[in-house]
Amino acid sequence: MSKLLTVFGATGAQGGSVVNYVLQSSELSKIYRLRGITRDVSKPAAVILKDKGVEIVKVNPLPYFHRVLYEVFLAAARAIAIEFTKLADMDDPASLADAVAGSYAVFAVTNYWERSSQAVEIAQGKAIADAAVAADASLLIWSSLPHISKISKGKFTGLYHFDSKAEVEIYIRGLPIKSLFYMAGFYMQNFQTMFRPKLGDDGTPQLNLSWPTHTHLPLIDIADTGKFVAPALFDPVKYDGKRFTGATAYYESGPLVDALSKDAGKEVKYVQGGPGADNIPPEIAKVLEELKGFMEDLEYFGPTGREDLEWTLAQLKDKPTTWESFVEAEGPWFGSK
Repeated sequence: MSKLLTVFGATGAQGGSVVNYVLQSSELSKIYRLRGITRDVSKPAAVILKDKGVEIVKVNPLPYFHRVLYEVFLAAARAIAIEFTKLADMDDPASLADAVAGSYAVFAVTNYWERSSQAVEIAQGKAIADAAVAADASLLIWSSLPHISKISKGKFTGLYHFDSKAEVEIYIRGLPIKSLFYMAGFYMQNFQTMFRPKLGDDGTPQLNLSWPTHTHLPLIDIADTGKFVAPALFDPVKYDGKRFTGATAYYESGPLVDALSKDAGKEVKYVQGGPGADNIPPEIAKVLEELKGFMEDLEYFGPTGREDLEWTLAQLKDKPTTWESFVEAEGPWFGSK
């Protein structure tokens, strides 16, 4: 009988990649059946997954008072045999029991920016971990990040979304469950949104970023997440406690603009001095400035990042997407498709 893999954020970037990778893998789809946790069970991505045989469980976004009313309603609905979508609330640990019940493996990811609170993200991560242990799951894959304040010995303390995920990782390492820690690099998809290349005032195509040209940025096509967690799904014992560094390679500005220049048919200029978008919230702009300083000192993944990435890539069955192939596939970048 197949094993149950429960994926949080099943219609999001990371979780969606894990679900799709398992569905498309002739080997993994024989080993695992899937349960997806998502906020909106009615959105097209959730409906498509359900049609493909993925069990869908909804994350409850309601305030506490409304959740209580929901539970009363759900109990009444069950009493009269009305089928109703189960809800899982990451702010309510007790509700996670049903979400992970029967799971052999759990992929867990949280979104710091949804509430912009370290305390909330840490509590949510610990709640998922506790639920996985209580459900007697064999494997927990946690989407983590480096502990910047510790790595920098207190020099950089404002990268809260890094440190909160790292704190959950520390907690998981003390639990009686096999674990893998997936460390996503800088999303290539960020260049489609906040950091999208644009035309300058003089019409010159340019890429505007806050860090110097020599900064090494580890890029990942986040749709490759499934490629990075697959080894643990195949062999949880071998990779128990390991960190998988999620990136294709470290890129300086040169290769970034070279690929964009090929797409544009003319030279793309690299411009340092700002995040490159007018709609970046001040909080994120502040984080980018702190990240710039950290990368200058220790690079994105810290002092062992390059060695860790080399090891990780050697474990993968499928090669991750390169920046060059991503740019080619997602172009044109300076006009409409």
